[in-house]
Amino acid sequence: MKTDEIKLNSQMITTGDATAILPVEDGKYKPVKVFGNETIREGFDQICLQQAMNCATAPGVSDVVLNPDGHAGYGAPIGSVLVSPSHIYPGPVGVDIKCSMSLLQLNIPADEIQEKSIRRALINAICERTPTGAGKSQRSAKKSRRVDAAIGKRVVIEGASSAVCEALGIPTHWAERCEDAFHTGHDETRASLENRLEYLIDSGQFPKFADKVMQLGTYGGGNHFGECEIVEVADSPRAREIADVFGLKDGHVAFFSHCGSRGFGYHLAQCQFRNLQKMFNTWSIPFPADSKHLVYAPLGTPEADAYIDDMSMGGNFATVNHMLINALVLEAFQEVLPGTTGELVYFISHNIARREVVDNRKMWVHRKGATRAFPANHFALKDTPFYSTGHPILLPGNPQAGSAVMVGEPGAIESCYSVNHGAGRKMGRKHAIRELDQQAVDASFDDMDILTNCRKYPKDEAPAAYKDFQEVLKSVEQAGLASTVAKLNARFVIKDTN
Repeated sequence: MKTDEIKLNSQMITTGDATAILPVEDGKYKPVKVFGNETIREGFDQICLQQAMNCATAPGVSDVVLNPDGHAGYGAPIGSVLVSPSHIYPGPVGVDIKCSMSLLQLNIPADEIQEKSIRRALINAICERTPTGAGKSQRSAKKSRRVDAAIGKRVVIEGASSAVCEALGIPTHWAERCEDAFHTGHDETRASLENRLEYLIDSGQFPKFADKVMQLGTYGGGNHFGECEIVEVADSPRAREIADVFGLKDGHVAFFSHCGSRGFGYHLAQCQFRNLQKMFNTWSIPFPADSKHLVYAPLGTPEADAYIDDMSMGGNFATVNHMLINALVLEAFQEVLPGTTGELVYFISHNIARREVVDNRKMWVHRKGATRAFPANHFALKDTPFYSTGHPILLPGNPQAGSAVMVGEPGAIESCYSVNHGAGRKMGRKHAIRELDQQAVDASFDDMDILTNCRKYPKDEAPAAYKDFQEVLKSVEQAGLASTVAKLNARFVIKDTN
């Protein structure tokens, strides 16, 4: 650790076993709330901590939270929460709008996929339907669903509506298991999204719309994945009761997916960054902390309305992308194992901004690599299946350490009802590629009998590139933010093979 890292980390003031605050400019601004035990806090890098402090000084920001998976991003740390009653910030959402997790519970006992030949057949059947890789579309998979521009427009305007789900062969009742089945525009109507989309297409600002919607039902690259799991419900009466409400089946197969809005959301986000940065330069508005990735728009302005509309369309794309992937995965299992049935446990995002109640008033809560964590009896869950328990929190660790399904606890009010979105990186991609041994990475999967679709597992996605997931989970539980309901143990992984 560098001297300046020690200096900045040492500025944190411990407030509990897994909580601390990071003062900002000698108390001039509200301190950053930091969640993580001592091991985790010592591991935060200098850039991550500085970015969190920068966010706290940005106009209109009332709260900044740094979760245990926090690491450096663009402008704002990945693994952070930024709250504002008056401004919208694209940076603390990110370029992969509504990157999300979903979990599909199947009726298959674990022993039915014990044989490698069965797992290999499942990998092949899924890859025939849901291609991986940057830029890949449905054209790359012979058994995918084809989505034309007309359906694509309905997807981004309506989200997972009954009509959209029926058109794509997605069970309509799965929408009830979405954190948000759809997003509306800045004025809370679909009409504003329709008008915005027409403007972008007619003005030539979305020249490849038809190509982008052809990416529905695909994973993409980077840290996105599909993972076949065995569910292991925690051994406690409360965990078993909550697992029943969630629809988890102990000792059975489930499928875990991580992806977002693909090239569609990326295009919208990048255009928004360019437009806002141009506006800042034209009007000589200083970038917060001299970071062009912390551009913003005051609520009620045309710029804010345009961003909210674009973010909402990206969110709707991501929602339907997950729903379609899960429908195709279920199809693949049914092809290999006839009689398979499956139900969506939950779909939850970690790159989005929403209006929520914080400190008894409506605020825009930006979560960048952070997951919502509403506990039991939270008013926002009143008309959902999860009011008595809290909603499922889906946290990916890594294929070898496992992943977790958690549930929010009342203490999550301290983190603006948020937790981490996974383990978080401890090695940058270039560092991991340079330092890790390919043969050792591949051998580690063989040793644990975890199959993959990769000839060589991506070194920058190897488990060693990520933080210790057990320490991350321990931090979440010690801080009173959430508790574990079940562990997910990987049996095979689908990743970008490029």
